[in-house]
Order: sequence, then structure tokens, then C-alpha cells
Amino acid sequence: MMEKIMEYLQLSDEVVDDGEAPRVEEFLGEGKSFYENFSLRGIRVNRVEPGFISCSFKVPLRLTDRDKNLANGAIANLVDEVGGALVHGEGLPMSVSVDMSIAFLSKAKLGEELEITSRLLGERGGYKGTIVVVRNKMTGEIIAEGRHSMFGRQASKL
Repeated sequence: MMEKIMEYLQLSDEVVDDGEAPRVEEFLGEGKSFYENFSLRGIRVNRVEPGFISCSFKVPLRLTDRDKNLANGAIANLVDEVGGALVHGEGLPMSVSVDMSIAFLSKAKLGEELEITSRLLGERGGYKGTIVVVRNKMTGEIIAEGRHSMFGRQASKL
């Protein structure tokens, strides 16, 4: 299962940020949508354990706002994707986000290296909760903290 999480999050080793608008073909990978490839390209999975994921991500130009800060929507997407990958059951459809709350505490600038960690807070039946922390890898400053609740099918016991 851990390999599947790493495969899902780690889309590509290639990081292209030359300021040019990328072509759609550059993003499409086997089994991945344009959206997933666009938003997750460049993420690196550092560690996967039961109930825990640690990733690193360098802020790319394509996900910044006009002030060259990581856009709040991109942060929300990272919380959603990394939190969702943590609770995904192999062979089951992805869980549906039920609730997500994010505290935006600081800014991440273009080119800064981020550490993104997700921990399982708990589960009851098909309902699971995670906490995702996005921090500046160099300074340790917390950029955002998100709580993400999801509901999905459980693996059959048959």
C-alpha cells in the first residue's frame, strides 16, 4: 500500500519552471488527470509509514499568485491531495472530502523548499481525519495547517 501512495504522489522527477505556459501533453501521465499532474508535479515523497506521510515540494512559478507567493488555492490542494493519499485504501475508490479547514499562517515564496506532512488523526468506520502541516523546510516556519476529513468505502472483510 505504501508503494501505491508514493506512486500516486510522486508523479515526476522533472521540474520545469521556465515561466512559459506548459503544454497539456507535458502533464498527462498514465492514469493521472491534467489537474493532478499540474498541481502535484515536482512533489517528492520522503517517507511513508502507516498513518504518516512526509513530502517535500519546491514552490513552482505555475502555482504562485501575482506576488510570487504560493497561492492559497495551491496550499488547499496540497492539503487535499496529501491528506487524501494517506487514507486511500488500495483497490478502493478515493475517499470523498467531507470537511477541510485550513489556517494560512505565513507565505511561501517562489523557489522555497517546503515540507508537507500528513498524520492520521483517527478513523471510525469509513470516516477518517488527517492533519496536514506545510512548513518552510529551511526555517521551520509553518505556512499552513489543515484538517481534512474524508469518507470512503471500507475494504470488504469477505
